[in-house]
Amino acid sequence: MAAQARARGPEEKLYRVALREALAEEMERDDSVFLIGEDIGKFGGAYRVTDGLLDRFGAQRVVDAPIAEEVIVGTAIGAAMLGLRPVVEMMTINFSLVAYDQIVNNAAKIHYMFGGRSKVPMVIRMPGGAGHQLSAQHSHSLEVLYGLIPGLLVVAPTTPEDAKGMLKSAIRTDNPVMFLESMSLYNVKGIVPDGDYTIPIGKAAVRRQGGDVTVVGVSRMAVLANEAAKQLEEEDVDVEVIDLRSIRPIDWPPIVESVRKTGRCVVVEEGWATYGITAEIAAGVQERCFDYLDAPVRRMGGAQVPMPYSLPLEKASIPTSESIKSLVREVVGRRADA
Repeated sequence: MAAQARARGPEEKLYRVALREALAEEMERDDSVFLIGEDIGKFGGAYRVTDGLLDRFGAQRVVDAPIAEEVIVGTAIGAAMLGLRPVVEMMTINFSLVAYDQIVNNAAKIHYMFGGRSKVPMVIRMPGGAGHQLSAQHSHSLEVLYGLIPGLLVVAPTTPEDAKGMLKSAIRTDNPVMFLESMSLYNVKGIVPDGDYTIPIGKAAVRRQGGDVTVVGVSRMAVLANEAAKQLEEEDVDVEVIDLRSIRPIDWPPIVESVRKTGRCVVVEEGWATYGITAEIAAGVQERCFDYLDAPVRRMGGAQVPMPYSLPLEKASIPTSESIKSLVREVVGRRADA
């Protein structure tokens, strides 16, 4: 039976299952890895990522914490400084704001403040994003708040393969990692390689080759950009799609190489665009590719409002593949009915 399982090779798995496998394999590999968060034990996590891990590893390594985000993160920071490798689960990125002081003033700075003699090897997993009618306190994309902080690594894997490989890399690094998971991706399926593998932090992925325009997407927006690119093929528009994957640091070489080839760039994020990740990418492209640009860099983000509960309003508040297509048409000088 085991031989038959091995013969099947890599399988399609849900994003949430890929994350669970990464956690389980790292806990098996390294006794210093433990999990802490609200309802991650018996309940299996708000999005079932930690389902079954309490039975497998016990309550000392899968720690159900009270609703006290600042205490959870502070506990994890102390444990990391003493040699453990905690993985924190926040119920939503919005709740991480309660622990923002611990993350920004302690986790991000301790290595520098102690002259490199202390380190904080911890991961904070945070679901985010809209589309599930969870309203304004549970649905935002606040990654830019962490992307601007030196001392933090900030990543947002898009595929199940990346989710597993990047989480394993995050757990093994000696630096604090903010690990952002779009709630809309938990039920996405994709091929996940067999065995132990890692995907390095700080690397973008070129999801699609093209020659007319470069679209840089963040997290789920990279998925929508890919959908838009496939549909634009019928209009003879050749789109190159880059999945940013790492928000801090930004992997500039593939972005620069792509924009110098296409001469046009569109950047898409789900969060508010003002002061957002798209602003940072657009400014960086202008600095690095100005002489190669045939059109201004354009960017798209969520509506500048607290996320509505109303389903139609929520849908109208975030980019879609249709809105990305419209913006790409503008950048390449095409009309929808052309």
